Amino acid sequence: MRLVVHQLRFEFKRFWRDPQSVFFTVALPIVFLVIFAGIFGNDTLESRGDLKVSTYYVPGIVALGVMSAGFVGLAISIVEQRERGILKRLRSTPLPPRAYIAGRAGTAAALSLLVTAALVLVGRLAYGVRVPGAALPGLLVTLVLGTACFASLGFALSGVIRSANAAPAVTNGITLPLQMISGIFFPIDQLPAGLLGIAKVFPVYHLAQGLLDGFDPAGPAGGFGWGHLAVLAAWTVAGLALASRTFRWEPRTS
Repeated sequence: MRLVVHQLRFEFKRFWRDPQSVFFTVALPIVFLVIFAGIFGNDTLESRGDLKVSTYYVPGIVALGVMSAGFVGLAISIVEQRERGILKRLRSTPLPPRAYIAGRAGTAAALSLLVTAALVLVGRLAYGVRVPGAALPGLLVTLVLGTACFASLGFALSGVIRSANAAPAVTNGITLPLQMISGIFFPIDQLPAGLLGIAKVFPVYHLAQGLLDGFDPAGPAGGFGWGHLAVLAAWTVAGLALASRTFRWEPRTS
């Protein structure tokens, strides 16, 4: 546990010393929220009863932030460290592999919580977004499970990507189309049924809509969208299984 805490502190310091990572992980979701709230205003969504537009976009952008911290950033940084030989050198030190993995996953979880807190604060102060107190348990469970899901998938994908130069293109090439069809940038009632059916297969949709259940006063009891949680749990298990087979410590040969 001492080594895990040490690795977590190291990874957190390394993240904050990289301005580009800080901007794209922490600041960019806030920028997206301001842009979308500015474009679409703060009217009521007819398809969601009394739900305001800003309230709809806060959980969606939170999902985007979770994916940025737990999938995109994690996969890119792991590939970069692997191809530079850093992971290979780590394997020759007394640091247990599980401590390194726990430190990276813990950093992703901490950043997800930070992004969520920042977006909720901005939403509350700038747009009057409120989180129903009764829905907090479901919201937190969805957030934790979503972070675990995308972190496991980030570890799994890192073993498939062959070079550090390809990592940003591969990760963003996967996430951006899914975000477009999963109700993050547009309400799901505006999406074609075919695209929505594809989105429901992947965890992006279920994280965004599961978080929305926690913000919607008319959402399920306790904020628990059990169907969304079940899909996230299934993808988490699949991600862990894939990561155990694909994760690599040594640079890939071209």
